[in-house]
Amino acid sequence: MTAPFSVRRNPIHGFGELRSGHLGVRLARSPAEIDAAEALRFRIFFEEMGARPAPDIAARHRDRDRFDDVADHLIVVDHAIGPGPEGVVGTYRLITRAAAEAAGGFYSAGEFDISRLIAYPGQILELGRSCVAAGYRGSAAMQLLWRGIAAYVFLHRIDLMFGCASLPGTRPEALSAELTYLYDNHLAPPALRPRALPHRYVEMRRLPVGAVDPRRVAAQLPPLIKGYLRLGGFVGDGAVIDDQFNTTDVIVLVKTDLVTDKYYRHYERQLRDALT
Repeated sequence: MTAPFSVRRNPIHGFGELRSGHLGVRLARSPAEIDAAEALRFRIFFEEMGARPAPDIAARHRDRDRFDDVADHLIVVDHAIGPGPEGVVGTYRLITRAAAEAAGGFYSAGEFDISRLIAYPGQILELGRSCVAAGYRGSAAMQLLWRGIAAYVFLHRIDLMFGCASLPGTRPEALSAELTYLYDNHLAPPALRPRALPHRYVEMRRLPVGAVDPRRVAAQLPPLIKGYLRLGGFVGDGAVIDDQFNTTDVIVLVKTDLVTDKYYRHYERQLRDALT
């Protein structure tokens, strides 16, 4: 049974901590909490998933880059461990248009041509660096992260969100079914469609029409990509090999009215109280 949902006010950032049992999701409130999120990212990306750290990253045992200074960091906290940095068990990095301008661009622009997204007339948000500690990868932690994103989207009036999402490994031929499925079933409309940069472009349509079992392949996609697709997400054209992180990346975009509809319809009163 899902634990009762509640909201605790966080006036510093404009919305409360969303709680489900002993787990809560909110924006990081201090440098120590951001540091804890970066330490968690290092453990998962580099120690668990086999990414190769640059020397400075390896020395600090922190996954950190220039975007972390301008981003907001959504964190899941296990209050049974502690209410602060010691309890951080999940995180998501959020970069607004203003933050990207301060950083000299969006992270995704290093892999994809996102000019059509940048030209979008509404507010846009880049999501990235999502991870959850091994013992918390059931539905509760990810549901809390999505609720936190929904609250952030509502507060900042975000119209479109996007970000790189990863398939494990750097051999596209081993991912032919997944890449073909995404291209054939979830390709973004031309007006919004990002495209992998020419020198990094990897063809996604790798198998002939009818060679992929959509239901089987959809079921084996990574949970994060499944989450985007459940919200009506689209993918761009072309994948990118990320040798450092040992992944094959696609770019995903979601019109955020679907996110707010999904979460705010159920929690309208509690979230309205938290955001006022």
